[in-house]
Amino acid sequence: MNESTAAGKPFKRLLLTGAAGNLGRQLRGALAQWAQIVRASDVAPLDDAAAHEELRAVDLADRAAVTSLVEGVDAIVHLGGISVEAPFDDLLEANIRGTYNLYEAARRHGVKRVVFASSNHAIGFHPVTEVLDADAAQRPDSLYGVTKCFGESLSRYYFDRFGIETVCLRIGSSFEEPKNPRMLVTYLSYRDFIELVRCSLFTNRVGHTVVYGVSNNPLKWWDNTKAGFLGFNAQDSSDEFRNRFPASAPSSDLDDPAQRFQGGAFVLGEPMERSR
Repeated sequence: MNESTAAGKPFKRLLLTGAAGNLGRQLRGALAQWAQIVRASDVAPLDDAAAHEELRAVDLADRAAVTSLVEGVDAIVHLGGISVEAPFDDLLEANIRGTYNLYEAARRHGVKRVVFASSNHAIGFHPVTEVLDADAAQRPDSLYGVTKCFGESLSRYYFDRFGIETVCLRIGSSFEEPKNPRMLVTYLSYRDFIELVRCSLFTNRVGHTVVYGVSNNPLKWWDNTKAGFLGFNAQDSSDEFRNRFPASAPSSDLDDPAQRFQGGAFVLGEPMERSR
């Protein structure tokens, strides 16, 4: 998949799951630059279809519906599922069964590229004193994080067994601006998110790649050197927001897990911030 050598729009049809979510709404318009047709899917209501769009209301836990959803697409950007901590039974259907259904449908229909929205919460129990690269051990901070570890492992299996390439985006905190001091480290601007997806779709031979979705922030917990071949160069930074969260003295509770671990409040079972 090489953007520079493609005539016109490189993709005939791209599938976007989770199109009604925070990042799905940001990405939906951008995909029109790259595909003749964007097939947008969610269980939540979607805005009216543009001329280049096909809208599908699909529950990812419905295997037959997902098999139909994937038919005829060239590549998939999979943002669908639950993006916060939730009861296991809910996560099971949306994030585990749903992700399996998507990959199995991709296998059946010969789709060879998936961009999978993983999360920083797959590694949230690493201390904030560590800098992690793509080979860092999975240390999920929540059941939600566990489902993202499952998705990463499932995508690895489908690459090794069936040759379906995946870029796993360990998304930090992608909002219009950081909402708390932790997000000064995990912030991913919408513009950088869209560029990361573009790189993940257009880079040749990604194999199975893990990349951290984070802007060029002053303080870094994550090192993307091993995913450097994607060509992703973040343009934005949380530095412009630093004055919104003035420096404060360390917490009197020196053992506060939400400060010690990269997952923040997720490690307490109290998800105060969404990963995307």
